[in-house]
Amino acid sequence: MNTIIRFMKRNYKIILVVLTLSVALWSFIPRQKTTDPEKDKLLLELLTFVIEKGHYNPAAIDDAFSKGVYKDYLNALDPSKRFFLQSDIDEFVQYETQLDDQIKNKDLSFFNLTYSRLMQRMEESKTYYKESLTEPFDYKVEESYNTDYEKTPFAQTPAELKERWRKQVKLSALSSLVEKQKLEEDKTKNKADGKKTDAPKSYEQLEKETRGSTLNSLNDNFNFIKDLDRNDWFSIYVNAIASRFDPHTSYFAPNEKEKFDVSMSGKLEGIGARLQKKGDFTEISELISGGPAWRGKQLESGDLVLKVAQADADPVDVVGMRLDDVVKKIKGPKGTEVRLTVKKTDGTIKVITIIRDEVEIEETYVKSSVVEKDGYKYGVIYLPKFYIDFEDQNSRDAGKDVAIEVERLKAAGVQGIVMDVRDNGGGSLKTVVDIAGLFIDQGPIVQIKSAAGKKEVLFDKDPKVQWDGPLVVMINEFSASASEILAAAIQDYKRGVVIGSKQSYGKGTVQNVIDLNQFVRGSNYGDLGALKTTTQKFYRINGGSTQLEGVKSDIAIPDRYAYLKMGERDIDNAMPWDKIDPADYQVWNKQNNFDAAIAKSRARMINNAQMKLIDENAKWLDERNKENVYSLNIDKFKAEQKALEDKSKKYKSLADYKNAFVFKSLPYEVDAMKKDSALKEKRDSWHENLSKDIYIEEAIHILNDLQSENLKGLGAKTKKEKAIKS
Repeated sequence: MNTIIRFMKRNYKIILVVLTLSVALWSFIPRQKTTDPEKDKLLLELLTFVIEKGHYNPAAIDDAFSKGVYKDYLNALDPSKRFFLQSDIDEFVQYETQLDDQIKNKDLSFFNLTYSRLMQRMEESKTYYKESLTEPFDYKVEESYNTDYEKTPFAQTPAELKERWRKQVKLSALSSLVEKQKLEEDKTKNKADGKKTDAPKSYEQLEKETRGSTLNSLNDNFNFIKDLDRNDWFSIYVNAIASRFDPHTSYFAPNEKEKFDVSMSGKLEGIGARLQKKGDFTEISELISGGPAWRGKQLESGDLVLKVAQADADPVDVVGMRLDDVVKKIKGPKGTEVRLTVKKTDGTIKVITIIRDEVEIEETYVKSSVVEKDGYKYGVIYLPKFYIDFEDQNSRDAGKDVAIEVERLKAAGVQGIVMDVRDNGGGSLKTVVDIAGLFIDQGPIVQIKSAAGKKEVLFDKDPKVQWDGPLVVMINEFSASASEILAAAIQDYKRGVVIGSKQSYGKGTVQNVIDLNQFVRGSNYGDLGALKTTTQKFYRINGGSTQLEGVKSDIAIPDRYAYLKMGERDIDNAMPWDKIDPADYQVWNKQNNFDAAIAKSRARMINNAQMKLIDENAKWLDERNKENVYSLNIDKFKAEQKALEDKSKKYKSLADYKNAFVFKSLPYEVDAMKKDSALKEKRDSWHENLSKDIYIEEAIHILNDLQSENLKGLGAKTKKEKAIKS
């Protein structure tokens, strides 16, 4: 998720804390570098000191904290339980309640033990998978493999661990074999139809090929691991400590800090997708609008990446691989090809080819479209993030750009606006206040509470209302932070209707990024990286926090991910919900049929067959997500895949859905598209997606319901005048 962040130097209140910390720390920071362990001890000291002094509500570093670090750290080292033995865990467990003391005393005993043991077990594991792949697999044997690693116990003996490796490797090879057989069946079919094609390969050839490619993938995986040094593994330990304070507090090692800086600039080359770890898997968490993956329309949020191949090279198995390493394989120069083998949310396996490209920052900017219904014109404003350039106050930002789009839509004669912040993970707080202020009289937008308990209310001080007509705000479960502030303000003022998922993500906290090097003077330790820590908490103007609860839609619409655990509320150490006194504000009183429009929409939802199918699909996906046992018998495996494909066909109509609206660009953009074919391609694609969007369709229906009688009369009069003129 994007967070509302800025460097400490840009926040005068935090600067005071930084200066205080600096003075305190200089007294005990050694001036000369001795050994790497000494640098690690310094990092632990810096980490805990800065968090305890700057965090909004720092957790006590006690036995409970120690247990959390212990669990998270071991899960990060061995999520699929294919390295450590139960005897290792029995040895480690003595430290389960001692890590709080070790952190305070800068004791590295636990880290040193787990690091050396992991290196040993990884080396041993190489023999397990290599031996498994020396002879052909017997795919007629009745056996299965359970991928629910969270509930799987650690292996008791090396023999048991070796067997676990054999089954895991066999499952990987089996899925590849089945895919290869499908390709060969197509060859046979084409040959029967008289088409020129290569001779189909035999089963023996395909089986040998899959073992070879699986071996190469695992070798590549271990080669990546071999490239990691002690500092990389220590960063994992430090992050296990940092993240126990709250899910959004984390440590950036020097190279990670570099990546963070690049991400803030908005310029990158790759496929245009955000990735996150999900157990032993890498999950597509978000597609960046305008990027090659987004344009290809095959990759989706929720897809699990199983393998990655460079152009025509053999695919590399990335299950169990560190996220950084998966990212390295997927990223690459513009114009190069990458092939992803992914497991779709319905359980099917697909190979998706993507040509890497520059993900243009232009597509992170706001854009708008116009659409007509019953002779009335409406505007759709899509805001992917609340962007701003803190270094250049004269550059474009989300607040300025949305204001421009509203003026353009007014000039086009729209009679209602949809503000779409679905999948918007947040951004600049200033721009949220500016945007909310476009739709209300002057008044409070959001309340912020700092670590010291001081409350601050951010106001829209401009009495001008740029748009006073019907308004709908669209959210989903991926709308977070700044998006939730906007939706909450519009909802509390009763200024517009909030529609979308049952509730938004539920991130009601603010993070600041602190460069740890500023605390070290005259040392020779090199770059220490940075710390992102939670320093403030958001509250709605009605007093309630957006933390955990998010924003509940006025009209909850079913979506594919409704039953999956994907929000802040599903994280075990998320900060709690609470409330403070409400701000002083006046509810908007110029929308006289607000409740009636909500009632009509809810009635439409009940009778909408497509919505019912979406909800049914969501429940099925939830059921599929809980099924983790795979048969290693080829006939049964094929039957399972066939059943999944057949079941998924029932929901194919969801992708084929077409609403009754035609979306168009504003005149200035139509002129620009005549000169810019790439822009035309992007807008045509966006408009096509809107025309298949059932949620946008309902938003437009709501705008129509929100029209007041006098506006409808004015619209009828205008249509009559046009008819006379024609």
